[in-house]
Amino acid sequence: MAINDKPEDDGMADWAEALQEQKTPPTDGAESGSVLSGDSPRPFSSSAFSGDTPINDINMVLDIPVLLSVELGRTKVPIKHILQLGQGSVVELDALAGEPMDVLVNGYLIAQGEVVVVNDKFGIRLTDVVTPSERLRRVSKG
Repeated sequence: MAINDKPEDDGMADWAEALQEQKTPPTDGAESGSVLSGDSPRPFSSSAFSGDTPINDINMVLDIPVLLSVELGRTKVPIKHILQLGQGSVVELDALAGEPMDVLVNGYLIAQGEVVVVNDKFGIRLTDVVTPSERLRRVSKG
């Protein structure tokens, strides 16, 4: 299908194509069972729920919106420098060029990834995902 033959939509076809490209098996020798090996996460078992709570109750939380953000970098600056910022000012961040960006959900790190451009829009391709047990450990600390 030529580019001009595409129906006017919100660009979801391009994202679907990018996601399909991502599903190809890794060729960089990722270990079996590692985050990058393509193993899908195992579903919750009924033993994970206590008492009379049916397993279908997990579906109630699947539609809850959360804030997903990608962090390019951070820096600390004094207020006097903030007040001096103007158009064209440059703020140096702690991240290096080409370094993976942090993907946060409600302020908690869940993954790291690299910037991709699809149809003139920025996106992020996940390169490393924090394990569910590590996520829980980080949430319980905070």
